[in-house]
Amino acid sequence: MSSDNTRRIEQGRTKAVLTANRQMIQLYWQIGSVILQKQKTEGWGAKVIDRLSYDLKQRFPGVNGFSPRNLKYMRTFAEQWPDQEIVQRTVAQIPWRSNLTLLDKLENQDDRLWYAAKTVEYGWSKNVLALQIEGRLHQREGKTSNNFPTTLPAADTDLVSQTFKDPYLFDFLGTADIKREAELEQRLVEHIQKFLLELGQGFAFVGRQVPLEIGDSDFYPDLLFYHLQLRRYVVVELKIGKFEPGHAGQLNMYINAVDDLLRHPDDQPSIGLLLVKDKNHMVVEYALSGINNPIGVANWEQSLTQSLPDNLKSSLPSIEEIEAELADDLEVDDE
Repeated sequence: MSSDNTRRIEQGRTKAVLTANRQMIQLYWQIGSVILQKQKTEGWGAKVIDRLSYDLKQRFPGVNGFSPRNLKYMRTFAEQWPDQEIVQRTVAQIPWRSNLTLLDKLENQDDRLWYAAKTVEYGWSKNVLALQIEGRLHQREGKTSNNFPTTLPAADTDLVSQTFKDPYLFDFLGTADIKREAELEQRLVEHIQKFLLELGQGFAFVGRQVPLEIGDSDFYPDLLFYHLQLRRYVVVELKIGKFEPGHAGQLNMYINAVDDLLRHPDDQPSIGLLLVKDKNHMVVEYALSGINNPIGVANWEQSLTQSLPDNLKSSLPSIEEIEAELADDLEVDDE
């Protein structure tokens, strides 16, 4: 079978699975709406959920998903999302278990919509979604101190700003105090998969201490990444202390060297990201003033808000994983 035919079959499978998921979520919303109406007219004492669970199981024997527990979730789902258009446009695009995560972990509807949209955009699994919520991503994204408005085209400023965050959470490094920058660099590389997850979608690891020959000397930036959506190199420098103005000058030189030595003509100009333990926003603003390369400055923390499983992936799930999760969704109440 040709690769084109294989690709078309895979695309067809993906479309079918995603369509089935949307239909299931919309069915759950409709069932939840019926429960709300019944309870409004008949009252809680009528045991609407228990009766409906029994009726559905009798009518559809062998079909999971109709236990009282799951029906209560459907009721909450319909209550929290009264606008069916929003359901169809956003939350019906993600698995049921991910919707339950939004309901269980967030109180604010705007926050739920924000994380639902990110889940659709990046294909987060339920576990990754839960970790992003626990890590307060919505409060950190786009918060770096930077000079992007003065160094990037207006059309790129917002997109680049939203690519970075502040602070970065390095819970996966454990609780032992890191005393040297080389140690921080080594441990981030040892946990590169989790580091990439924290950096966000689109980052590809190029290397550590990539040599840059300038004059008769070699210079070694701590970490080098390439961002697949931005089409830019991202030079990352690590500091275990407070931000100092000289850090910006050092990173600026590395960016110039990467653009001169590594950048392809089709690439956009490189960006610098300086990760520090602490910073004064005004000092950062003055230090970046007059620098022509885009640089962001953010804190890094070893907080304990997240506990990362060993096998997380930041890439989109495979069709087999989507099918498995859809099957699990139907059995969420029968475990």
